[in-house]
Amino acid sequence: MSRLLHGTLILSAATFFSKFIGLIFVIPFTNLVEEQGMALYGYAYIPYTILLSISTMGVPLAVSKFVSKYNALGDYAAGRKLLKSGLLVMTLTGTLAFVILYMLAPILAHQIIDEKGGQGNSIEDITLVIRMVSTALIVVPSMSLIRGYFQGFQSMGPTAVSQVIEQIVRIVFILVGSFVVINLMNGEITTAVALSTFAATLGAVAGLAVLIWYWIKRKPHLDKMYRESKPVADISLKDIYKETIKYAIPFVAVGLAIPLYQMVDQFTIVNTLKKMDYTLKEAESVFAIITQIAHKLVMIPVSLATALALTLIPVITKSFTQNDDEILHKQITQTFQMVLFLTAPAAIGLTVLAYPAYGALFGLSSMETGGYYLQWYAPTALWFAMFTVTAAILQGLNQQRYAFISLSAGFLAKLILNKPLLLLFGGTGSVIATDIGYTLSILFNLYIIKKYSGFSFKWVYRRTVLITLFCAAMAVTVMIVSALLGETETRLDTIIKLTAGILSGGAVYVFLSHRSGLLNIILGDRIPFLKRRK
Repeated sequence: MSRLLHGTLILSAATFFSKFIGLIFVIPFTNLVEEQGMALYGYAYIPYTILLSISTMGVPLAVSKFVSKYNALGDYAAGRKLLKSGLLVMTLTGTLAFVILYMLAPILAHQIIDEKGGQGNSIEDITLVIRMVSTALIVVPSMSLIRGYFQGFQSMGPTAVSQVIEQIVRIVFILVGSFVVINLMNGEITTAVALSTFAATLGAVAGLAVLIWYWIKRKPHLDKMYRESKPVADISLKDIYKETIKYAIPFVAVGLAIPLYQMVDQFTIVNTLKKMDYTLKEAESVFAIITQIAHKLVMIPVSLATALALTLIPVITKSFTQNDDEILHKQITQTFQMVLFLTAPAAIGLTVLAYPAYGALFGLSSMETGGYYLQWYAPTALWFAMFTVTAAILQGLNQQRYAFISLSAGFLAKLILNKPLLLLFGGTGSVIATDIGYTLSILFNLYIIKKYSGFSFKWVYRRTVLITLFCAAMAVTVMIVSALLGETETRLDTIIKLTAGILSGGAVYVFLSHRSGLLNIILGDRIPFLKRRK
């Protein structure tokens, strides 16, 4: 196995692990701080994520691409020049982003809710948590640049280890800190959430410390390469940044999609629902369930499916570059089949099992409300996965600029429709607006894929029909099993019903997929056992 492939696999595994624990921690955290605390957590993280995305999105990959290009030419000085000046720029932009978010915190708080206190979070609470999370912006941009520099040497270990350590430190501090504040010190939920948002800074510092350790360890070798550098051109800082930004832009659209949609929800859900006679606490509960709790649950299968599907993107790029249309079309078909095969049953299964799933994970007290919104939100997993994959295929076809157009169209639809649909349908209106926005983006992406690759969706349509039939059989099985188990009166009942539903539904889906040959067609090349049994 080549060094690059080995490193890429390590980085992919570390990225998935980091994302997975970053999604799964919502279960114990919600049990500690409840929906009100999750709403407060979301108020802080959504604007933070947008600013962070703008200031760092694509930086590691863009820097790695730049450094790798000039390293291949023997010009190690160009990469070092970018690192030195880039650290200064990233520190300045990070500090500027921190100041902006810190100063805007009270203004954002007033936009989110228009009253003080009550039974929900106050403007002062929201201001505090936004300011606590804003400190992470000082550290993260520089850390992203250093990760990209190491990746430019085809060294993925520093990025992988720092990502995992950063996430572990962040989540351990969130859970331990919240438990101590609420259960041992009898403190307020606001204090626990404030500490939890500050955990982003502690995690970033831990990740940066790992990268510094790697730098000290490898500095003698890197210095030797730098002294032996053969400059191929007298490249200016202006040209360096121009080239790096050009590399970074394609990654912005996909990374910004979800935070932008959530930002619309943040400024519309609570205020709109309060006009419909919801109390502040009830409105915040809906916001927390839709943007934080249900969202993180549906992103678990999405992350797995897209992680597997996106491994095909580099080979799509290669086939497109070599004008090998036959192989290219097979690879695109395989990508769509894989993401649909894995995401569709998870989305449909979670839809059918929404109530017992929410009750088992978060308790019976909020099962009715939480289960209702989770049932509406679960199918959106398909839209998230399809947008991510279609945007990535556009990148493989060197048509990434269209991802911005599709994102803009979808976001505009969300922005225009969110409030009217909230007034018509309550909290579910937000989910409907999200689905409409993503549908527009996906349809546009599919049109561009067909236009520039000549791809025929015939086999994707056929496999989609087959997957839909199997998902329907799975859903019917789960509903029958749930009906036989009766009503849920305790949390144990919901756990039993959830487990029985997952096992029975999963068995039916896998059995039908295997008997029809679909399992072998889609995953046979990746699972040796299936590949042998032809």
